[in-house]
Amino acid sequence: MKRETVRTAAAPAAIGPYTQAIRAGGFLFCSGQIPLDPTTGMLVDGGIEVQAERVLKNLEAVLTAGGATLRSVVKTTVYLVDLGDFPAMNVVYGRFFPEDPPARATMQVAKLPAGARVEIDAVATIE
Repeated sequence: MKRETVRTAAAPAAIGPYTQAIRAGGFLFCSGQIPLDPTTGMLVDGGIEVQAERVLKNLEAVLTAGGATLRSVVKTTVYLVDLGDFPAMNVVYGRFFPEDPPARATMQVAKLPAGARVEIDAVATIE
């Protein structure tokens, strides 16, 4: 099976030994995105709503670079530092996935890179 690395300057560069996404077997496997501004590489200022929006915009940029769209996402995993942020994150998430949203798991974690409050990864079909 062919395996292709996907990179885009429209999303933050990897901050470790991983890539933004891998295309393989008709799918795009997107690494978790945190709310880093792709221009500055810094965490965005603001609460969970601002952070969730930046994460989803970053994810959308990676999907586009890999030949996918938000509509082609079949599975996401949402990592929250505080499950109390779930309702507010969910409102933002719903704006990005308004119809037939993908399967999803959401979990609370002790800590995320760079002080982020939310991280989201995704698997999409390649259109």
